[in-house]
Amino acid sequence: MMQNVHLAPETDEDDLYSGYNDYNPTYDTEELENDTAFQQAVRTSHGRRPPITAKIPSTAVTRPVATGYGSKTSLASSMGRPMTGALQDGVARPMTAVRAAGFTKAALRGSAFDPLGQSRGPAPPLEAKNEDSPEEKIRQLEKKVNELVEESCVANGCGDLKLALEKAKDAGRKERVLVRQREQVTTPENINLDLTYSVLFNLASQYSANEMYAEALNTYQVIVKNKMFSNAGRLKVNMGNIYLKQRNYSKAIKFYRMALDQIPSVHKEMRIKIMQNIGVTFIKTGQYSDAINSFEHIMSMAPNLKAGFNLILSYFAVGDQEKMKKAFQKLIAVPLEIDEDDKYISPNDDPHTNLVIEAIKNDHLRQMERERKAMAEKYIMTAAKLIAPVIETSFAVGYDWCVEVVKASQYVELANDLEINKAITYLRQKDFNQAVETLKMFEKKDSRVKSAAATNLSFLYYLENEFAQASSYADLAVNSDRYNPSALTNKGNTVFANGDYEKAAEFYKEALRNDSSCTEALYNIGLTYKKLNRLDEALDCFLKLHAILRNSAQVLYQIAHVYELMEDPNQAIEWLMQLISVVPTDSRALSKLGELYDSEGDKSQAFQYYYESYRYFPSNIEVIEWLGAYYIDTQFCEKAIQYFERASLIQPTQVKWQLMVASCFRRSGNYQKALDTYKDIHRKFPENVECLRFLVRLCTDIGLKEVQEYATKLKRLEKMKEIREQRIKSGRDGSGGSRSKREGSAGSDASYVDPLGPQIERPKTAAKKRIDEDDFADEELGDDLLPE
Repeated sequence: MMQNVHLAPETDEDDLYSGYNDYNPTYDTEELENDTAFQQAVRTSHGRRPPITAKIPSTAVTRPVATGYGSKTSLASSMGRPMTGALQDGVARPMTAVRAAGFTKAALRGSAFDPLGQSRGPAPPLEAKNEDSPEEKIRQLEKKVNELVEESCVANGCGDLKLALEKAKDAGRKERVLVRQREQVTTPENINLDLTYSVLFNLASQYSANEMYAEALNTYQVIVKNKMFSNAGRLKVNMGNIYLKQRNYSKAIKFYRMALDQIPSVHKEMRIKIMQNIGVTFIKTGQYSDAINSFEHIMSMAPNLKAGFNLILSYFAVGDQEKMKKAFQKLIAVPLEIDEDDKYISPNDDPHTNLVIEAIKNDHLRQMERERKAMAEKYIMTAAKLIAPVIETSFAVGYDWCVEVVKASQYVELANDLEINKAITYLRQKDFNQAVETLKMFEKKDSRVKSAAATNLSFLYYLENEFAQASSYADLAVNSDRYNPSALTNKGNTVFANGDYEKAAEFYKEALRNDSSCTEALYNIGLTYKKLNRLDEALDCFLKLHAILRNSAQVLYQIAHVYELMEDPNQAIEWLMQLISVVPTDSRALSKLGELYDSEGDKSQAFQYYYESYRYFPSNIEVIEWLGAYYIDTQFCEKAIQYFERASLIQPTQVKWQLMVASCFRRSGNYQKALDTYKDIHRKFPENVECLRFLVRLCTDIGLKEVQEYATKLKRLEKMKEIREQRIKSGRDGSGGSRSKREGSAGSDASYVDPLGPQIERPKTAAKKRIDEDDFADEELGDDLLPE
């Protein structure tokens, strides 16, 4: 018995499955004739026993004795088959417990161990697609239609509306071809309705985006009227939006209501949006009562900021004071649904927590929260400024009511801003004392509010030329908030007004360090550098400002003027040309262009711009004088007359304009008209020697009898003039000399004619005002009225 027991060899200890791939002759059917045991079993009754039913063998059955694994032989069981794990002619039968590891009956037939089936070879090739089949053609065409729809949507998202429409049209054409092919191959029930719906809807959307509203409405009608499209009724909202853009408000309301009827009540958010559109349309048509009903329903069902603000506007339009108050309270109570700022403050020094907080401080969700909060504050501030003057007996009382309501809400920080707006409203009403008193109430508030109030106070005193008070409040604003660029700018203004340009530049530089987008400080530092004759630095400042404010007339003029000071007239002309493209009716800019072309010797261009300047502002004496002189130089004295006549109307006490009119008549050969003009001048200015000389000459040439009278008057005036000059000469002494010097100085000032007048530094875009660098500096240097 022990001869069939084999111990596992120690050398083969690591090979757990050795021997299982050996050939087992037990199952060799070809050698059964030579198998003695098999032939004996067949000839005896052992082979004719009935089959054993499946049951657990009893313990009395003799079982082979073998060690674990690696046995070469096994004992035959009493049932005539090898036992599990037993040896049969030197081959071990696999145990059923490890069948999942890849052991099959194939292993007993001598096949190699192949759990992955690699010996079977590669899989047979797939059947080739028949690309010519109708089904395949339909499938490819459907894929192409989907791709075109997707490309159309992508082009729309990128802003290329024309390409998006072309792709949508192409998708529509191919989709119709697809439908016809499907009808020929399959039954109508197999048509892809979802694809047809998406193609038509995209086409209508692209028509609407390209403002082809008629085509869009027709396409939407095709979708809506097709009963096979489920939920197509909601597209009537889009049709209502198109009618709203076309200002066809009655149809817009009709389609909005039809869409509202077809949308089930479970879609609450969609129904609220449609009702909001209905309310806005009613406001545009002036049906405020209907709009109020819509917005009140929205505020009762799902309150939001836009509906609350529109409700206030509707009540304001009908003048219902009490309802305005209630609507304002409802607007204040609308929940923002955003987290508090405390969650962005680290509770400890944990570096991991700090990194997480820094990551979420400016993520998209945080930005959305800021935008929503800013929108809410904008609506509340606008509503308060709108209703404050009308809900009470005076706007001050109305502002006080709004402030109290805001203080009791979640927007408590807006109360101070409302108070500052109250002061600004006083300013608009020219009530400076009340504005100052209101702003002075903030001197004991927190630093931010105190700085804003002090900044405005400094600005007010600066406008009133009370520079000491302006400087005092500017210091208070700077001390309250050293990083307030408006406060630093106002402090620089007061220093600028006192003539300390270097120190003013330092304040402007500090304001720019705190806020690089502070355009007032950048503009003012450019003016300061001009005062200091640092033209290159001034030009750099104005060029930087031009990059920020592309169409600012003031900046364009300053750049042109700096180039003029740098003796570069070509660049000055180029920038002035940009200026008149922004403000084509500014007479000062046009006259300045004429002056530059005149200095360059281009009289024709100079005349063109001087004439344009005169056309827009026909009261500029310098322009009138230049045009009159131009016509005299070109021998068109008749045309010069109208300009000098206008000058005499503007300055009726100046005799030279009337003399120029008479001179033009004389030069043109109209002696009678010239004589009448000189007589009229003599009546108005009887002591004018030049007028009498021309009268004597004309009367002599014409042969009039009045020549002796005018000659006598002329001699008397000349004699009186000589006597006066002798008295002045004889009575001249030290004091007289200084006095005559002062008189001569005054005379020179009075006779000096600046081509553009003493106020030519920059053009003002507002109603035709004279250009004054100093005046402009005053305005812009203190342009910090609104609170930061």
